[in-house]
Amino acid sequence: MADAKSKNANKNVKKVVLAYSGGLDTSIILKWLQTTYGCEVVTFTADLGQGEELEPARQKALRAGIKPDNIFIEDLREEFVRDFVFPMFRANTVYEGQYLLGTSIARPLIAKKQIEIARKVGADAVCHGATGKGNDQVRFELGYYALEPGIKIIAPWREWEFKGREDLLDFARAHQITIAKDKEGEAPFSVDANLLHSSSEGKVLEDPSQEAPAIVYQRTISPMDAPDKATEIRIGFAKGDAISIDGEKLSPATLLAKLNKLGHDNGIGRLDLVENRFVGMKSRGVYETPGGTILLAAHRAIESITLDRGAGHLKDELMPRYAELIYNGFWFAPEREMLQALIDKSQEMVEGEVRLKLYKGNVIVTGRESPASLYSSTLVTFEDDKGAYDQKDAEGFIKLNALRLRTLGQRKRQSKT
Repeated sequence: MADAKSKNANKNVKKVVLAYSGGLDTSIILKWLQTTYGCEVVTFTADLGQGEELEPARQKALRAGIKPDNIFIEDLREEFVRDFVFPMFRANTVYEGQYLLGTSIARPLIAKKQIEIARKVGADAVCHGATGKGNDQVRFELGYYALEPGIKIIAPWREWEFKGREDLLDFARAHQITIAKDKEGEAPFSVDANLLHSSSEGKVLEDPSQEAPAIVYQRTISPMDAPDKATEIRIGFAKGDAISIDGEKLSPATLLAKLNKLGHDNGIGRLDLVENRFVGMKSRGVYETPGGTILLAAHRAIESITLDRGAGHLKDELMPRYAELIYNGFWFAPEREMLQALIDKSQEMVEGEVRLKLYKGNVIVTGRESPASLYSSTLVTFEDDKGAYDQKDAEGFIKLNALRLRTLGQRKRQSKT
């Protein structure tokens, strides 16, 4: 470690803000920063609705010698849903056709808060615990640089000389870092969680041909074990965002938490996916997004009666690009902000209520209504439309659209003679 200390000392870091969960890895990173860089460490722990008690993180930081004024624990649940999750869902965003981006969308908020704290305490560096093989290192660091171009970044997994898990455990023992019993051996898989989802990767999940064991699932019961009776709910929308459930207005985080409970109880939101990471490799992950899965179905349903065809189709064309930007970590890039402005413009009249049935892993839309509906029963009826639509007009419409096809057809016939 002496060589690493000498090499890293050249960076002359005085104070660093560490994204700190209080778990084993970030506890090791905290002590490694102190011993390797010899700098003052500030810890930042974000409550994004991961469902864990965060006060132990404060106590662990104190035991590690962190000053009370250098320990930041912030409840970001409302900001997370309001300013990150909901804007993303206005676009019906899915990556590679399936993934609802639960991990990806949390990273820019964490990066934003780290930079804010760094400015507040006068830190000259930030640090994250993402590995050198994954997407999160990119997401964090693109956020840091976008918000504070001159910031120094410490990425321990790309710097330290630990070769494997046992080296980390040896370091922890040498520095009296508490190791939970289940951490003494190889963890069966790694988990990341927030209010939108939980994701599990690695170890027992690394073989994509093998079914994920039941212990992987934490946010949902099995669809096979879900009730035999459907749960009926209504979700209200305004300007593209969900605002109520069964007529009760709720804050963004409270609403998503309630949808999560409904999704959990009905086995909704499980996804076993092999995805393409930004760094170039494929990875297998098991995701649970119960509330988000319900929200996506409901949002598409309310859009179906309030969004013009041209606007809707354009959104669908742009969505994969928008999803890729978020997945790859470009939340603060101008192209993402430009797309967001377009998406938000499309949502101005997306309002009303959607009725759904939740049943054994399925989200079934049963009705939708809106004061801004573009649906006209007079136009689509098979009965007398009282002159609202002259069916004879369709003949000219078809002939005009067929003109180029007829011309191409004539050329093909002539080339065969």
